[in-house]
Amino acid sequence: MPEPTIAATASKLLFICSMNRWRSLTAERLFDHHPHYEARSAGTEPGARVRVTAGHLGWADAVFVMEKRHAERLRAKFADELRGKPLVCLRIPDHYQFQDPQLVALLRANLAPHLPLGSL
Repeated sequence: MPEPTIAATASKLLFICSMNRWRSLTAERLFDHHPHYEARSAGTEPGARVRVTAGHLGWADAVFVMEKRHAERLRAKFADELRGKPLVCLRIPDHYQFQDPQLVALLRANLAPHLPLGSL
């Protein structure tokens, strides 16, 4: 049986990568002006454009990370804030620049099982 989509319970989506410059920021931009979802992004590293905080996780209904190590870092630092929230690893390596068409296509494909994206 397929995994249920997150859409039934989530409208606020948080995307996490290392530096919040390329992957997570591209994912956030995909949802600009989306009628059903609001998206934000952050990074796990000290030099990130926007570094993830407990407040980000408190705001989010669902959290998407690009790599397994991002999920591990979030669980280690923010276990309480993540409790009861879906945490999905999209398995997207750090090989892409901001808004790279291949990255956009990969994000759409990897998000599709979790969110009904419609015209995204």
